Amino acid sequence: MSEGLVRTALYKAHKRWGGNIVDFHGFELPIWYSSMMEEHLNTRENAGLFDVSHMGFFRFSGDGVREWLQSIATQRVEHLQPGRCAYTHFLDEDGVIIDDMIFAVTDRQTIIETGCTDWQQSSDIAILGVPNASMIPVMKDWFNSHLPEDGSVILEDLSDETSILALQGPKSPAIIEAVLGAENAVKHFSGKAISENQFGITGWIQGTGYTGERGFEIFINNNQAETLWEALLEGGEAFGICPVGLGARDTLRMEKGFLLSGQDFHWPGLGVDEDSAVESSFLARDSFETNVPFGLHLEHDFIGKFRIESSIKSRGQRWWGIKYTGRGPFPRTGSKVLDSQGNEIGIITSGGPSPSLGKVGIGLGYITGVEPGDEVLIAPNARKQIPAVVVRTPFV
Repeated sequence: MSEGLVRTALYKAHKRWGGNIVDFHGFELPIWYSSMMEEHLNTRENAGLFDVSHMGFFRFSGDGVREWLQSIATQRVEHLQPGRCAYTHFLDEDGVIIDDMIFAVTDRQTIIETGCTDWQQSSDIAILGVPNASMIPVMKDWFNSHLPEDGSVILEDLSDETSILALQGPKSPAIIEAVLGAENAVKHFSGKAISENQFGITGWIQGTGYTGERGFEIFINNNQAETLWEALLEGGEAFGICPVGLGARDTLRMEKGFLLSGQDFHWPGLGVDEDSAVESSFLARDSFETNVPFGLHLEHDFIGKFRIESSIKSRGQRWWGIKYTGRGPFPRTGSKVLDSQGNEIGIITSGGPSPSLGKVGIGLGYITGVEPGDEVLIAPNARKQIPAVVVRTPFV
């Protein structure tokens, strides 16, 4: 490994459990433990445990914090009560996605009663947000530049002191009940401060995740990370849990049609990505173009809304799934999408084999003038054209 890489609080645990460590956007994280295929299928069938501490953790607080966030987010926020989570995009002044984020609404009393850190503000409401790893400094600067001038809302960056564990899969509620107690098995897209438990773990737990399965994301201080990691793997052994690396995390999200920041969309403010197989300008997209079925509400005003309204009228390229009906090299980032006459109508931004579908080739990309069920051709290289069908995700 090169110098300057960041190790999460779970680095030693990953080595103990046999993790194959790689450089992931400046973090030393496991790409797999046993195999990507095995870990993927086990997460779908039982449960998988992920270290996602490379992700950020922001806390927003202050009078009118919900209304402020709503003014810059594609999601409606002001109606969300403490204990609820939601997904949103943030657009720049040109209407292009900067980043997407899961956030949760909470209140001061909940935090205080369970021993978590208080915030230095007079308001009762706070919002917890999880920016993508490589976008933490970008989003921190962007949020700060849009905070109210009167100082009524503040942002605290808790990323460095916070570890994030993701427990995903159909057996995850049973594992949480066994390890942390039934009261901590929160419902889907709900969140709460972690209640008293046998291991003394404190922090925040929410029913969210990046696999499309029932699951939880757990936010704790770094000094509790190894204790919780070992407790979940030991307590979850009877339920078939396994540690999971970044490789399966990517195939799991792709099967569900979830966007990957920097790969399926790219903010022009970051400059040109020389390593991308797709031109950065092609990935400058708005929320309507990504075709994501949640997180976009047009009943309120927000930064960049005008471009979405324009895209709705023009009905141009949108982000669709494709599934191979023929055999051949798997679709990869940059593969061209062709119509039946061989005309280029789109580009794949994410692609590969689907472990859950028996390694059938699947892909996600921006395609012009298609609907689910339409037949297309995928050109994974200059010599091959593989028949495929357009689908509305999820694939599984």
